[in-house]
Amino acid sequence: MRITNCLQTILELEPELRKLEFGHTLLDEFEVLKNFLARIDEVELSESDVDRIERATANFLEELREPMAQIAASAGAGHRLQ
Repeated sequence: MRITNCLQTILELEPELRKLEFGHTLLDEFEVLKNFLARIDEVELSESDVDRIERATANFLEELREPMAQIAASAGAGHRLQ
């Protein structure tokens, strides 16, 4: 379940990643993640594997924080109230 949560968290970012300059290169990898998620019940993972994937997910999300904040800021700038 923890692995599923990590992968779903990343996959939910797909629409936002399409807006990033480098996002399209990441989207190619999403098919791999989707396929892995579909077969997750067939994969035997150790606790250390799960911990490693959770850390990698956290690092990935941290790396995206700045670019995603820039997208949010530029989108908000176009919707100012008068």
